[in-house]
Amino acid sequence: MYMAYGWPQVIPLEQGLCPSSQKIIYLKVINGLLLVVSPSHLELWSSSQHKVRLGKHMRDADSLRSQGENLQAVWSPDAKFIALLTSSFFLHLFKVQFSEKKIQLGGGKQPSAVYLATISPLLTEQVPFAHKDITLSNIVSDSKHMLLGLSDGSLYSISWKGEFYGSYELDPIPRGGPLSHSLDNGVATKGVPGTIPANKCVPAIIQLELCLPLRLLFVLYSDGQLVSCSISKKGLKHPESIKAEKRLGDGDAVCTSVASEQQILAVGTKRGVVELYDFAESASLIRSVSLYDWGYSMEDTGPVSCIAWTPDNSAFAVGWKLRGLTVWSVSGCRLMSTIRQIGLSSVSSPVVKPVNECKFEPLMGGTSLMQWDEYGYRLYAIEERSSERILGFSFGKCCLNRGVSGMTYVRQVIYGDDRLLVVQSEDTDELKMLHLNLPVSYISQNWPVQHVAASKDGMYLAVAGFHGLIIYDIRFKKWRVFGDITQEQKIQCKGLLWMGKIVVVCNYIDSTNTYELLFYPRYHLDQSSLLCRKSLLAKPMVMDVYQDYILVTYRPFDVHIFHVKLFGELTPFTTPDLELSTVRELSIMTAKSHPAAMRFVPDQLPRERISDNHMSNSDPLLKEPARCLILRVNGELSLLDLDDGRERELTDSVELFWVTCGQSEEKSTLIEEVSWLDYGHRGMQVWYPSLGVDPFKQEDFLQLDPELEFDREVYPLGLLPHAGVVVGVSQRMSFSACTEFPCFEPTPQAQTILHCLLRHLIQRDKREEALRLAQLSAEKPHFSHCMEWLLFTVFEADISRQSANKNQSSVPKYAKNSSLLEKTCDLLRNFPEYFDVVVSVARKTDGRHWADLFTAAGRSTELFEECFQRRWYRTAACYILVIAKLEGPAVSQYCALRLLQATLDESLYELAGELVRFLLRSGREYEQASTDTDRQAPSSPRFLGYFGFRSSNRKQSLDKSSSFKEQSAHVASVKNILESHASYLMSGKELSKLVAFVKGTQFDLVEYLQRERFGCARLENFASGLELIGQKLQMSILQSRFDAEFLLAHIRIKDQKVPSDVKATGAQ
Repeated sequence: MYMAYGWPQVIPLEQGLCPSSQKIIYLKVINGLLLVVSPSHLELWSSSQHKVRLGKHMRDADSLRSQGENLQAVWSPDAKFIALLTSSFFLHLFKVQFSEKKIQLGGGKQPSAVYLATISPLLTEQVPFAHKDITLSNIVSDSKHMLLGLSDGSLYSISWKGEFYGSYELDPIPRGGPLSHSLDNGVATKGVPGTIPANKCVPAIIQLELCLPLRLLFVLYSDGQLVSCSISKKGLKHPESIKAEKRLGDGDAVCTSVASEQQILAVGTKRGVVELYDFAESASLIRSVSLYDWGYSMEDTGPVSCIAWTPDNSAFAVGWKLRGLTVWSVSGCRLMSTIRQIGLSSVSSPVVKPVNECKFEPLMGGTSLMQWDEYGYRLYAIEERSSERILGFSFGKCCLNRGVSGMTYVRQVIYGDDRLLVVQSEDTDELKMLHLNLPVSYISQNWPVQHVAASKDGMYLAVAGFHGLIIYDIRFKKWRVFGDITQEQKIQCKGLLWMGKIVVVCNYIDSTNTYELLFYPRYHLDQSSLLCRKSLLAKPMVMDVYQDYILVTYRPFDVHIFHVKLFGELTPFTTPDLELSTVRELSIMTAKSHPAAMRFVPDQLPRERISDNHMSNSDPLLKEPARCLILRVNGELSLLDLDDGRERELTDSVELFWVTCGQSEEKSTLIEEVSWLDYGHRGMQVWYPSLGVDPFKQEDFLQLDPELEFDREVYPLGLLPHAGVVVGVSQRMSFSACTEFPCFEPTPQAQTILHCLLRHLIQRDKREEALRLAQLSAEKPHFSHCMEWLLFTVFEADISRQSANKNQSSVPKYAKNSSLLEKTCDLLRNFPEYFDVVVSVARKTDGRHWADLFTAAGRSTELFEECFQRRWYRTAACYILVIAKLEGPAVSQYCALRLLQATLDESLYELAGELVRFLLRSGREYEQASTDTDRQAPSSPRFLGYFGFRSSNRKQSLDKSSSFKEQSAHVASVKNILESHASYLMSGKELSKLVAFVKGTQFDLVEYLQRERFGCARLENFASGLELIGQKLQMSILQSRFDAEFLLAHIRIKDQKVPSDVKATGAQ
C-alpha cells in the first residue's frame, strides 16, 4: 500500500536549444540515479535523499541541425550506457562515468556524499533505415542488445556496441494461439474469430514493453491491438526468435505496463480505463479501474497516457493525457489522486472549476511520463508539453506483513524514506496521524528506511535503514541506537521480527554472501548484549514469529521451524542465554507462485479448556502451531498443515491478512472469536473457527454487511482489538494560498466490525460469549450504532428469507427453535440502548414488516410504557406511530395524550409540539375512519418526521381546520391539556417557559389572554405588565429580550381585540 504525503517536490530542468519542442522524451530511475532526456540535452540527477544534478550533456546547435533532435532514448540496465535516436535517424551512444570528486550533503558529524558524473559520447552513426519514410516506437533493452519497433510493423535489433542486426517483420496475428479477449479483435473472413484478412496492412508499432523475468515482449500497434510475444533465452539479439502468442484487449489500447512479480499486465485505453490481465491464468481480464465513479469521464481526463508499477508490484500509477494522475492498488482501491475529488458516484462531473481553484492542482495539463524510484518512496512525473521541471511526489508504504518483516495489526504504521507516520488512538476516540522523524544522525548515513516492525503490544517500533537498527519507545518517546557506529555498519538488515522483548534481525553478511539471525534485547543495542547468532542456509523468503517459535522459508519452498529457549531472566542487568533448536522441516513441491507472507495460526481453544489444561506448558510440542496461512504473490490465500504438508486453498485476490486468534493474552479483546481477516478486491472478509466438518467458515463483509464494505478510497491498515474496529487510511488534500500545490495528508478512518462478530456468535448459539463481547464494548462511542446495525441486518435477512419462502410450499412456516431475530433481541435487552435501537430499526424498514419485528422485540405498547416509566420521552414518542400501525389509532391517541402531559410537565416543548401536531392530524383521520370501517388508521411513513430523534426547527402553524375553535373530542382533549399547562405557567409567572411553550406547541396565546383577562392573565395596566416582564426575564441576555418582545407583541394584540366597554371598565 502506498499513500502520498506532504507537498510535491519540484526539480528544475535546464532549457535546451530546442524551445519549440516542449517535451521530455525519456525519464528513468536506476540505482539511485534519475536520467532525464530532452530533445537537445541529457541530465543526470541523484534520486537519493538529496536531489542533486550530477552531470549533463548538451548537444550543440550544429549537431541538432545536421542530425536532428533527440527522438527516443534508452538506458542500459547497469546504468553505464545511454542510447539516443534522433529525428534524422542517427544513433548516439554515451557512457556514464563517475569522478572521484564528491559533494558533501546534509548536516551532522557524518554528512552524506554524492559523486559527480560525466556523460561522454562514444559513438555517432546513422542507422540503416535512415532513408525510409518510417517512424519509431520506444526502445527496450537487455544487458547486451536494444530493440525498437518501426512503423512498418517490424522489429529492429541493435547491440550496445553499435552493431546493427537488421529488422524482422513480426506477424501480429498469433497462429493457433488462444485469444484472451475476442471482443473487437478483428472480423473473421470465414467465421473464424480473431483473424484479420490477409490483404490488410500491418499497422505501425507504437510501443514495446519488455519483461525479461517472464521472457515476454508486448507489442502495441497504432490501431489499438496489443500482442504478447515470447522471447527465446538468447534475448533480443535475434528478432526472428520472437513469436507472437496472444492478442489482448478490445482494440483500443494506447499504452501498457507489466508487473513481472505478480504477472499482471496493465493496459491503458482510449476510454481512460485501465484493464488488468492475469498472465498466470491464460491472460484473463481481472478487472478495470477508472475515475468514472468519481465523476470523471474520458472527456475530462482524456485517454491513458502512461502507467508505472511500484517496485514491489503492489500498486500502479496511471497518468492521463488531459489531466492528472492516480495511484491504485491491485484490488482497485484509489490510494492517491492529484485530481480534486467530490466523492463517489457523483451525478455531475467536477471538471468544470473556476480558474483560481484549478491552478493549485498538480499536472492540470496532463501527464506525459512517470517513474517510481527504486524503493517506491518517490513518484516522478512530467506534465504534458512541459520541459521545465519534474514533480516528485513523496509516498509512504504500509507494513503489510510481507516477506521477512513482521508487523502487528494493533499498531498502524506507514513509513516513508526518512520518517514514520503512526496512527494515534490512545488518548481519544479520534484517530490521528503522527509524523515521527527519524534521528538525523542515523538516517543521514543509512537512508532510506527499509524495514519497520512493531512489537506485539504496539509500544515499540524497530526501524532499519541501509545499515544498522534503531528502536523507538512510543510510551516514553525515545530512540535507542547503537553506541558503536562500527557495529551498526556491520548490520545490513533484510528483515525484522519481534519475539516478546527481543528484536530478531535477519542480517546479510556481504563478505561471505550469507544470512544470519541476530537476537538483541530491546533495552540495549550492542554487541555485548547479543543473545544469539544463528546462521541460515540461504536467503530467507518469508519469516514469522509466534510465541517461542520462528518460521523461516527458503526458496523454492523449504519451511524450517525453530524453537527458542531462554535460560535466565531478560533484564537490563542480566544477559541470559538463548538457544535455537530445529523442531520441524518441510520441503514442499508445488508449481504455484512463491509465498509473499506466511503466518502461524494457533489452535483456537475455548478459554475454559485452556485454563483447565493441567499439562505442563514447558513442553514445546503443546504450544507449537500446527498450521500456517500462506499468501502467495498472485494473491492466493491457503492454509498449510505443518504436520502432513497438505495445503488447502481458501480464496484468491487477497492483498493482505491479519491472524487475530491467539494473539492477545488479555480478555478484553473483541476479536478473539475471529481466526483471521483478509482484504482484497472483494472487500473485507472474516474467517471463524468451526468445530464441524468444515474447519473454517468464511463470511464476506461485502455481501452480508454493505456498511462494512471499505470505501474504495480507504485502505485498511490494521485492527484495534479493544475497540472492535478496522483502521484504514485515505488521502486528503489541504490547500494554501502561499503554495503552488496542495499538501497530501493521509487521514486515518475507523470502521467497526462489532456487529458482525456478535451476529456470528448468535448464529452459533454462543449467547454468553456474545453478551460478554457486547459488554466489553458497551462504553465505546459506536456501541449504539453497532447494535442498531446488528438488529437491522438480522431483520433484513429475516424479511428476505420470508419472501423467498413464500415461493416454497415445502418450507415450514414456523421453526421449532428460536429465530436469529429473537436471539438478537434477547441479547440487546441486556442494554439500555435496546429501546432506541428497536424503534430506530423500525423507522428504517417498511411498516408492513413491523409486526414481525415487534413479535420478536416485544409488544410496542409495552416498550412504550417502559420508556414512559423511565422518563425517556423522546424514545417513547418514536413508538407512537408503531402503536398506531399495530394497535390502532385509539391506543396511539391515548398514549400520545399521556406523553403530551408528561412532556409539558418536563418543559419539553418542542417534543410536545410534535405530539400536538400528530394528535390533531391523526385525530381528524381517525374520526373520518370511524365512519368507514373499511379504512384503516393512518400509518404512512410520512409521520416518522414527527418523531425523529432530532426535532425540526421548522414551525408549522395550524391551519383553520385544526385550530382550537374546533370542539371535536380529540381537539378538546389536546386543548384542555394545553390550556391547563398555560394556566399553570401564568399563575407562576414563568414567562420564559411560557414563551417556549407557545413557540413549541403553536398555542394561541392571544385567544387565551382574552379569555383569561380577568383570571390568571389579569393585569392592572400595561405598565405593570412591563414591570413583571422586567422582573421575571433577565434583560441582559439577548434571548430574554427576544422573549420579552414576543410577550409584549401578544399583549398588544390582545389589548387591541378587547371590546371598548371592557377597556373603559378596566380604566375605572
